[in-house]
Amino acid sequence: MKTELTKRVISSLILIPLSFYLIIKGNILFNFFLALCYLISIYEWFMMNKKNFIKYIGIIFLSSSFIIVYLLRNYDPCCNNYHTGLRLFIVTTLICIFADIGGYIFGKFFKGPNLTKISPNKTYSGLIGAYCLPILSVFILAKINIYELELNLKMFTFIVIVSSISQIGDIIISYFKRISNIKDTGKIIPGHGGILDRIDGMIFAFPASYITYLYFFKF
Repeated sequence: MKTELTKRVISSLILIPLSFYLIIKGNILFNFFLALCYLISIYEWFMMNKKNFIKYIGIIFLSSSFIIVYLLRNYDPCCNNYHTGLRLFIVTTLICIFADIGGYIFGKFFKGPNLTKISPNKTYSGLIGAYCLPILSVFILAKINIYELELNLKMFTFIVIVSSISQIGDIIISYFKRISNIKDTGKIIPGHGGILDRIDGMIFAFPASYITYLYFFKF
């Protein structure tokens, strides 16, 4: 258990800074990183599911999600505000990451009843943590005045929506792993499993983020 946790922490300490570097840098490096994640995710999904109908529906969804990720990172409604898409992308990424971390830490520390039978490790205490830590992370980001963020009602609502969708996405992928009788979608990331294990919530959260920001409210 400790060895697995150690692997998980070390992998996170390497992957999170690297991912944010590529996100902020943008250009061809980010596009290559995104394409690589897409191809590995497609492969993992294809290998995980035996029914052709589910396979192809998932491939269509994954392809659509990754296209939205690309569009969101490069979103610039005025053609002169470079930070618009980057700010939205970073906030969404932070919400997803800290929803995952908050759910894991609160669930391990406070335990409590299970949230669903689909994913036995999900608890109600973890659900609370999956909202608290993203709010805290955006609050800190706002306090150090990066990308002119404010933790107002709009931002609070945005965090709740994106975190909720991210957690639902996590449960959906857990369901498909359960019916496929596998623990992880792959072994590429020590302590975490496959790429799809790490981005299961994100592939649902990014489209929700893009649609919410574009059609409902901007912050």
